[in-house]
Amino acid sequence: MSTARTRRARPGGDRRRTSSRPVRAGSRATSADSRPGRRTTRTSTRATTTRRGPRFSGRAVLLGVLVLLLALTLAGPVRQYVAGRQELAELAAQREQLSQHAADLQAQLDRQADPAYIAQQARERLTYVLPGDRLVVVGDAGDPGDTADAPADDTDADQDVPWYEGLLDSLASADGDPAGSGG
Repeated sequence: MSTARTRRARPGGDRRRTSSRPVRAGSRATSADSRPGRRTTRTSTRATTTRRGPRFSGRAVLLGVLVLLLALTLAGPVRQYVAGRQELAELAAQREQLSQHAADLQAQLDRQADPAYIAQQARERLTYVLPGDRLVVVGDAGDPGDTADAPADDTDADQDVPWYEGLLDSLASADGDPAGSGG
C-alpha cells in the first residue's frame, strides 16, 4: 500500500483538491521539489502580489472637475452678492447720517423762527441794543486808540539792535547813565 493511504484521512474525503486552471509553463516545481512524499504548500498569487487600483477612479475625477467648475461658476455671483450687501450697509449708515443732519437743520429752522432767538443773535452778533438797555464795549489793549504801550523813541524801534546791546542799554539806564553804554 502506498504511504499516502496510511496517513490520516482528511475531513472531506481522500481526494485531494486540484485546481482546474491550467498550470503556467514557468510555475512547475523543479525536480528537487517534486520528491514523492514531500508536502508542498501553495501560496496564493493574490496574497503575495496585491494589485492596487488607481488612486482616483474616473468617477471621482469627474466629480472633482464638476465641483471645481461649479465653484468657479458661482464665485462671481457670490462676490457680487457680498459686495452688494456691503454697499447696502454703507448706504444704510449714510442714510442714518443724512437723516440726523436733516433733523439738526430742522431744529435750526425751528429756532430761527423763534423771535427770542432772533433778538438774542442780533444782540450777540450785531451788537444791537433794545431801547432802555445800555451798551458797554470793552476794548482790548491792542486797540488803535490805546497809547499806553507806544514807544517813546521811534528811532529805537526802527533799528534792529542785538539782544546784548539792548541788555547793556537797559543796565546803563538802570544805573542812571542817560546816554547809554555807547561802547
